[in-house]
Amino acid sequence: MGVQVVLGAMMQCSFGVAPSTLMVLPANRVLATTPAANIMDNKPLMNVLPFGMCQSPSNPTVAAATAAALGVLTPMPCIPATAAPWVPGCPKVLIGNMPALTSDSKLICSYGGVIQIVSPGQFTVMDS
Repeated sequence: MGVQVVLGAMMQCSFGVAPSTLMVLPANRVLATTPAANIMDNKPLMNVLPFGMCQSPSNPTVAAATAAALGVLTPMPCIPATAAPWVPGCPKVLIGNMPALTSDSKLICSYGGVIQIVSPGQFTVMDS
């Protein structure tokens, strides 16, 4: 059982060097202290903000910088590449006709990183 994720939740990517904040637009009109998130709040640079520098060798900019540095891993600015929704979500609680985003959910970056919720942004509303 996870905790409902809301605007301002802290996230971390396995290839990012800094945490980031989840942005949730109030379009779904559901509040759990602040706008509540669903699994479709996965849009790069709109919902998922950069994680500082990216260290993934699958990221084309990191690969190019690493090649230019003669094979020494060279982190480059993070631009999240999230195409799929968060998984698993909470199918029993719908927000905007989509499963609610919980603190147990994960998001996969196309460059190989796994984004997870570090702090859900509130601790009052639990999903079950």
